[in-house]
Amino acid sequence: MLSDVASDGTTITPRARVWKARRGSRGHTDGAEQVPNQDGAGVVDAVGEGVDPVWAGRRVWIWEAAWQRADGTAQEYVVLPLRQAVPLPDNASFELGASLGIPALTAHRSLTVAEGSPERLGPGALAGRTVLVAGGAGAVGNAAIQLARWAGATVITTVSSPEKEALARAAGAQHVVNYRAGDTAAAIRTVAPGGVDVVVEVAPAPNAELDVAVLAPTGTVALYANDGGDALGLPVLPLMLGNLRWQAVMIYTVPAAAKDHAVAAVSAAIADGALQVGEQSGLPLHRFPVEQIADAHAAVEQGAVGKVLIELP
Repeated sequence: MLSDVASDGTTITPRARVWKARRGSRGHTDGAEQVPNQDGAGVVDAVGEGVDPVWAGRRVWIWEAAWQRADGTAQEYVVLPLRQAVPLPDNASFELGASLGIPALTAHRSLTVAEGSPERLGPGALAGRTVLVAGGAGAVGNAAIQLARWAGATVITTVSSPEKEALARAAGAQHVVNYRAGDTAAAIRTVAPGGVDVVVEVAPAPNAELDVAVLAPTGTVALYANDGGDALGLPVLPLMLGNLRWQAVMIYTVPAAAKDHAVAAVSAAIADGALQVGEQSGLPLHRFPVEQIADAHAAVEQGAVGKVLIELP
């Protein structure tokens, strides 16, 4: 085990929709007291038995701290298995490290579940493929755009406003479609006449008709959220004719090997400078001191665009 310490301005980020856990709808500890937040970044303060002492003092980013555990990252110290602490290069900020975790790992899994996809992304791994990212201004959407571009894909994304279009373009999307301004399917098909190979989908129910209309044969919708409703209706015959696939993604429960591939790929992307945060990279940062953690969670609940970070003393 090792402990992550935030004594030097480390920033810890709340998980998307952690406010649901605060309301009791996503508790993972059977009603026990829960320190929230899954992701974070900081410095290893101490190591436990069996861990190489060289880890002490290392800068790390961490993931899934609060999954089926009582201790999340909204505190100065957290003890985790070594596997969940990943070296953070000196040229990568703690803000970046704290913004990775669940969003980046989810994005990687979503980009690698299609038929014929690589297990692990890297430069050129998605060359020749077209990816549609629904909601490119969100945290997962932003990570998916950056990772897909790093891997050589052509990236199309959908947004709901000119402001979000600017963020998606800052993240690296080559084509941005405002779904409130015309025929979205036609606009996507203009860019990708043969269809898109992968859809990274945040709203599978409202976007079902659109996704069917724009998928290429053997294409895949990787759905990682249920924005817009839980009930998903799909037309059977078009799916059969196109050999289309809807693949659900829950990063907490993916196979261990897939998680390891995601962690390794995200680390490689960081090293290459391919993952960035901040408004200039399409992901504005909103900082709250830990004393205002409830306000931070409220900001997420109310739809703050970007990444909400909690700063520890």
